[in-house]
Amino acid sequence: MEGITNIPGERRLWTLSFILACTGNFLLFFAFYLLLPILPLYLIEVFSANRFTVGLLLASYTLAALLLRPLSAFILDALSRKPIYLIAYLCFVLCFAGYIYASLIAVFLLVRILHGAAFGLVTTAGNTLVVDIMPASRRGEGLGFFGVANNLAMAIGPMISLFLNEYYGFETLFYIAISSGLIGLLFASGIRHEKKIEKSRKAPISLDRFFLPRGIWAGITLSLMSIPYGMLTSYIAIYGKELGVSSGMGLFFSLMAAGMIFSRLFSGKLVDRGKLTQVILGGSFICLIAFILLSSLSLMEKQAGTGLLTLLLWGVALMLGTGYGMMFPAYNTLFVNLAPHNRRATASSTYLTTWDVGIGIGLILGGRIADTQGGLSQSFLLGAFSAMLSVVLFRALVQAHYEKHKLN
Repeated sequence: MEGITNIPGERRLWTLSFILACTGNFLLFFAFYLLLPILPLYLIEVFSANRFTVGLLLASYTLAALLLRPLSAFILDALSRKPIYLIAYLCFVLCFAGYIYASLIAVFLLVRILHGAAFGLVTTAGNTLVVDIMPASRRGEGLGFFGVANNLAMAIGPMISLFLNEYYGFETLFYIAISSGLIGLLFASGIRHEKKIEKSRKAPISLDRFFLPRGIWAGITLSLMSIPYGMLTSYIAIYGKELGVSSGMGLFFSLMAAGMIFSRLFSGKLVDRGKLTQVILGGSFICLIAFILLSSLSLMEKQAGTGLLTLLLWGVALMLGTGYGMMFPAYNTLFVNLAPHNRRATASSTYLTTWDVGIGIGLILGGRIADTQGGLSQSFLLGAFSAMLSVVLFRALVQAHYEKHKLN
């Protein structure tokens, strides 16, 4: 692996701690993606929920994560990060057991809220921790590879989930998710985090302890890009059934993840070479085209056969994976570069919080529009409009703001 032996200490990326962090992150997100595609089906089949109710229940997870992230940023910037990361990781894993015993929608909602809160803390802590253990000069590349762990989980998690659900049912998947999380926690416990961060315990309580003001406009454009992403990850399996394409939907996530992995291999290095805003704009534009195509597939349903629709869906998956794979490490680096060292957790929290805002909006709007406006194609059309607005605002406002306020 590049950099594990031949790069001087201050630029060494592939340390044992970085490898353990990536492995722990993979196993955490593998557990997450095992449930992502089947929870809407679970709610529909077990609780007879409609799509709007499904959206609200799933959005409660995102809302809980959203509400906890600013507080987690304050805690992580003031206290030791690794113990908080491990505790949050354990809580996240234990919440999977709650789904097994949730016999009422109200109980499911409570478990979902607790799970979302744990997810908000563990992802903020993990993202901050990995920034601490990597050299600043390779931050874009490092965050890109750290994100590849998520993408690998996306590549195999949904595919395994849909396959096992067909033969073994929902409960088996819950137990596999618990096992994956516990193994990931074991790997994460081996991370060595010795980097001293400037503490801010004595600083007065203010807004910038919880949210990065310099990142507001970037956060708005990121939220606009995450609205269609929230629709996509939760409703694409249902959309496939609407189109008469169901057998290839597990592969959709795998191809999307393949596009993310491919784009992260070069986009992180471009970010480190000063092309950060160009990478974000390029990735956003690719996603915009992909969502326009995705929303138009329902118009082709009668003219095109199942085979052609499946191929087009796979093409959309690759495009979306490439676009979002370019954006994720670039946006992450953007927020970190706008914050001083003792506000790294705040920067990570702001990045993840604004992403969660869009996800939550996408979950609710996607289900609502699908139930009232004639199907999910209309939801994805709204997603395309949201992506277009993000591109326009980023080009008009965020690009110049970042170049003016970024820190070395």
